[in-house]
Amino acid sequence: MTKTAERRSAEEPAVHPVPAPLPAGGRGRRRLLDQARAYAFLLGGLLCFALFSWYPAIRAVVIAFQKYTPGSSPEWVGTANFTRVLHDPEFMAAWRNTLTFTLLALLIGFAVPFVLALVLNELRHARAFFRVVVYLPVMIPPVVSALLWKWFYDPGAGLANEALRFAHLPTSNWSNGTDTALVSLVIVATWANLGGTVLIYLAALQSIPGELYEAAELDGAHLLQRIRHVTIPQTRFVILMLMLLQIIATMQVFTEPFVITGGGPENATVTVLYLIYKYAFLYNDFGGACALSVMLLVLLGAFSAVYLRLTRSEGDA
Repeated sequence: MTKTAERRSAEEPAVHPVPAPLPAGGRGRRRLLDQARAYAFLLGGLLCFALFSWYPAIRAVVIAFQKYTPGSSPEWVGTANFTRVLHDPEFMAAWRNTLTFTLLALLIGFAVPFVLALVLNELRHARAFFRVVVYLPVMIPPVVSALLWKWFYDPGAGLANEALRFAHLPTSNWSNGTDTALVSLVIVATWANLGGTVLIYLAALQSIPGELYEAAELDGAHLLQRIRHVTIPQTRFVILMLMLLQIIATMQVFTEPFVITGGGPENATVTVLYLIYKYAFLYNDFGGACALSVMLLVLLGAFSAVYLRLTRSEGDA
């Protein structure tokens, strides 16, 4: 072979044999195997979800209509558990405290993250640093956070009263006072869940087109007018979604009253979820605990239905 022919053969790309197409039956079997493999991976997750979520929920609904204590056979009692729970003096106190906690959380814990997100969005330097600082409380385990605040609220040597004494201001009973305990827990919950909400708001703010703010400035709108007429309308869907999610979350508050106040003083911080705990593990009345759980499930299910409806409507739009 001459050098010219060798050079031409080296420059030509290698030709690989094209595999013969699979017959129709072979393609069907391969597709069936791929689907079976996918469903096999999915089956493990579904089994875990059914075992640890669906089964306990269904079992709780059944026990709500039974007289059930561990070690004894259940006895069907109909709606007797609901009647007994409704006549419990702690029932109204628990629902009143839960609804008050939710309202205070919306007034305090809903506005503060939005304002912080506005401030972070306007920063030009050290923005990443302050995002990390704001998100740090979320990374602290809830029980550890509650224990820190319990020490902070200590009426004797707690940091809160020490700071008030240093500023020559009157001290407070904080979590030990019947009139201040619930507000103290709201502050704890707001601080602990602040970071995630701020980052969601910040993402929504950064998605607003800058041309809208420029047009508002040309029209002579000051800062508050730009927030009212541009920022809030452009983020109203995110605000509404977070409001619904916050209502659902705050109505399930348990860690703060359990760790910091123990439901006291004088049942001032007993919530519905804490009362469920008391029925199950202090009174050994699982029927009453499940009856309360079903009531809470119905209420939260209504808020969840509204949330899903709104998100579906926004997706269709």
